[in-house]
Amino acid sequence: MRRRRRRGRREAPMDRISSRYPEGFRPGRTAAVFLVLLVLCLSFAGCGQEAKKANGQILRFYTWKPNQPEVWEEIVRIFEAEHPGVKVWREIGPHSSTSFHDLLTQKLKNRSKYLDVFLMDVVWTAEFAAAGWALALDDRFPRTEQSRYFANVIQANTYGGKIYGVPLYIDTGMLYYRKDLLAKHRLTPPKTWPELVRQAGIITAGEPDIYGFSAQFKQYEGLICNMMEFILANRGRLIHPETGKAALADQPAREAVQFVRNQIIGKTAPAGILAYEEPESLALFVQGKAVFHRNWPYAWEAANDPSRSRVAGKVGIAPLPAFPGGASRAALGGWQLGISRYSENKELAWKFIAFLSSPRIQKLLALKASLAPTRKDIYDDRDILAVCPQFREMKRAFVSAAPRPVSPLYPALSNVMQRYFSRALSGAAADINRESLAVAAEMEQLLTLAP
Repeated sequence: MRRRRRRGRREAPMDRISSRYPEGFRPGRTAAVFLVLLVLCLSFAGCGQEAKKANGQILRFYTWKPNQPEVWEEIVRIFEAEHPGVKVWREIGPHSSTSFHDLLTQKLKNRSKYLDVFLMDVVWTAEFAAAGWALALDDRFPRTEQSRYFANVIQANTYGGKIYGVPLYIDTGMLYYRKDLLAKHRLTPPKTWPELVRQAGIITAGEPDIYGFSAQFKQYEGLICNMMEFILANRGRLIHPETGKAALADQPAREAVQFVRNQIIGKTAPAGILAYEEPESLALFVQGKAVFHRNWPYAWEAANDPSRSRVAGKVGIAPLPAFPGGASRAALGGWQLGISRYSENKELAWKFIAFLSSPRIQKLLALKASLAPTRKDIYDDRDILAVCPQFREMKRAFVSAAPRPVSPLYPALSNVMQRYFSRALSGAAADINRESLAVAAEMEQLLTLAP
């Protein structure tokens, strides 16, 4: 017992209290623990007083981990400077849209009051609206203002005749390529996927340590976008828009999946592409290790930044290839701004959304982060085109970009399709005919549950 008392006297008292506190108070420690609790209570009281002093002007914004954090910090500083007394608290979620979705929906399911504004992927609108999580914005975002945006993005943010999201920036798949290597081999950007495979073979045969293609084929939402682009380019569908029936077992869809497995994975692209999201696939391209690269518009800035890219100044951009007899198709992507129905600061939340979606902030995001505006008239801005000439080519793709299926059950449908594509691409033993019939049946079962 004496030894224990001696050892106890040598320990830092607060360390001892902290280490033993979960097991309850100990004799002789009550006063010290009471002091700790008093400090904590005063701290919480101080936080409460701070919130009161702010008079409800604390705005909680849930966003993903951005590629350009300094740009977002600047935007928040501008808003706070123009709205004295307002503090924007940003909670940074993961970069992966799938992981971000899971965390955001958990907050909304719990009806958290500590969430005002959130970023929303273009495919989440129907789900969030049907669940009653997102606030309808029609009275704040009238049709006259909606007409200033790309029509397909407004359509993607509309569910049940009401609009639930304000488009912040638009995304669509684009083909990046090495201008210098195509010129060296007297080639022009490929118009079809078989032509891309052929050109990649020619170039990689004469260039050491380089792959033909880089894209996103990990099992996550990006896999849906990539595979949808191949399928649509072959005149296939994920779901028939006329009938609402699953279409992955149709011949055009099966042929597209077969092409990717036989010609892209482990052939034109490295086998490791099955683990690539956007950052990994872009890293391969900017390191000079790929001839062609599929990505979103933001990749232009990174690929042409000499401090981040070994191929800066050598990059071209073009629409994604088609298949013979088909047409180039790209997935519509992008992020929207929504307001939680459980927010206690709805008017302040709308002020923040109106600020973020304003022409000047969309212009700032374009100039400093290469994020493509959703407002159509910004594409005529001389300042924008001087710094981002790639937007001339991109605008055509934005207008015709194809949205993914609009359904409140889309997350479940996406999960089913992700597993199918991953199985079909990861091994030659997978029977695509049988697998496609199975996934179509599973999708059909889900679609019957849609409200």
